[in-house]
Amino acid sequence: MPAIYVMSEQGTSLVEMTELPYELEDVLQALLQDYPDLLSGDSSKADRHRYLLIGREVGLASEHQGAERWSIDHLFVDEDGVPTIVEVKRSTDTRIRREVVGQMLDYAANAVIYWPVERLRQRFEDRFGDPAQAVAELTAQDMDVDEFWDRVKTNLHAGKVRLIFVADLVPLELQRIVEFLNSQCRSAEVLALEVKRYAGESFQALVSRTVGETAAAAETKSTGPRSEKRQWDEDSFFEALAEKVPDSVVAAGRQLLDWANSRDLRLWWGHGAKEGSFMPMLDVNDLPHWTFAVYTYGAVEIPFIQMAKWGPFANLDLRRELLRRLNQIPGIDIPVERLTKRPSVPLGIVAGATPSFLNVFDWYLDMTRTGGAQDGEPTTA
Repeated sequence: MPAIYVMSEQGTSLVEMTELPYELEDVLQALLQDYPDLLSGDSSKADRHRYLLIGREVGLASEHQGAERWSIDHLFVDEDGVPTIVEVKRSTDTRIRREVVGQMLDYAANAVIYWPVERLRQRFEDRFGDPAQAVAELTAQDMDVDEFWDRVKTNLHAGKVRLIFVADLVPLELQRIVEFLNSQCRSAEVLALEVKRYAGESFQALVSRTVGETAAAAETKSTGPRSEKRQWDEDSFFEALAEKVPDSVVAAGRQLLDWANSRDLRLWWGHGAKEGSFMPMLDVNDLPHWTFAVYTYGAVEIPFIQMAKWGPFANLDLRRELLRRLNQIPGIDIPVERLTKRPSVPLGIVAGATPSFLNVFDWYLDMTRTGGAQDGEPTTA
């Protein structure tokens, strides 16, 4: 182990730091609560995630509306709306070698099905006095709170979660398991993290190191440096989508793209640094009319906020009718208050009812082309 020294303020002496064991597991848990940046380990600055804590000892059921069966050490959410489950164990706890792995997989398997996002959001809002400010600081952009939690919900439904084992020393057995799981999982990311504590005189230091992230797995789950934008196209979009969702959901994404091409719609491809998107656009009288957007993290967004700018769907009644038709599709339940936002639904739900979804947007195209005419009568604005 390398020696760690701290230089005095005057630069005249060095203080040797010695490793300080954690007296209790709760000490390490409290450090993660107070300093979420520790979860980024030794990632480069460009690849670091930002985290906010939703809560400690978060309950999780194993059946619909069932009693809470497990209590998760920490639940964080990152700037992309990815739920991050953290389990903390000291190296002296023998459960860190195998038992903790089964425990964490139980958490993940049930969280994506039985965690009500509304309850998680409530815990988040109870924790932060100004949720909008917290979301803005986390995402480093002017993202609507509802939009952010739509993304969290979509990630959960798509199985896009992050599992992090944290200890003062990660045993080799756990490291090998983490490497295997991380290389095999399509959507979920599995990591282990060592957080060591050092002390010397009046100084303390924390050293956080990521363990178990192989280069191949990192390449699979990354779309490039976080600070750089990229131009997406059909090939790159579906390659990224296929890494995160089942083949049946990828096929649904292709059906949506084929539908757009068959209707001679203009395709807008996104420029996201990490996530790709495409949106079919209908141009009428030199104005673009938005339909829906499909994202590589497995979501379909309905841009009501753009629809309201001009054209027939600036009429609130027509947007309500569009909402009503969408909500008739099993699995879609967009609240009426989202008519001025950009709600999203999991692409997996659309995959189960693609013809119905596209029928709704055939109606949308007809209304847009005819200025909202129904049975020969134009809709008043």
